[in-house]
Amino acid sequence: MPRSGVNVVFIHDTKRTLMMVVDLVNTLPDGEREDGLATVDDLRAFLSRHPYSGVVRLDATELAAVRHVRARLDALWDVDRAGAVPLVNSMLEDGGALPRLVIHDEYDWHIHATSDDSPLDVRMLVESAMAFVDVIRADEYDRIRRCDADDCDGAYVDYSKNGSKRYCDTGNCGNRMNVIAYRRRRASGIG
Repeated sequence: MPRSGVNVVFIHDTKRTLMMVVDLVNTLPDGEREDGLATVDDLRAFLSRHPYSGVVRLDATELAAVRHVRARLDALWDVDRAGAVPLVNSMLEDGGALPRLVIHDEYDWHIHATSDDSPLDVRMLVESAMAFVDVIRADEYDRIRRCDADDCDGAYVDYSKNGSKRYCDTGNCGNRMNVIAYRRRRASGIG
């Protein structure tokens, strides 16, 4: 259960990575949403929003590998805190994680857990797992959520102070559900 009045503060690289993971998971196709990572150009656009240092090839092989990673990350939204632990540990092991502090570009000290010449998908997987380590250790896993909209299963992280966010940011779900509720109330003569 969300802790009322708690202001969730993750360090900058954890929050930045969680935002990347949400965006990556939400590229998966569903009933309403087309695959948002279907082409190398889609990957290029994704990486312009979520840049990575190190080797980036932007080819079909790299695209396929990143697409595989997003399915593994999506599974983190379908488990509880205890269920996430073996998934995260597996990701760290598979990526050969060896955390170290680094500083580069506009980023202050943060952790890289793979070498800069590791494949992009490995860096994304391990960086994501490291962010989830922070979420698990902070006992904030209840903020890893799926959208409550009837027609959406989008992933999001609830950063609200009171843990009350119910909808993702991918499809204007909150506004759509509020309009639907308003129309139902009007139709029944309540509102």
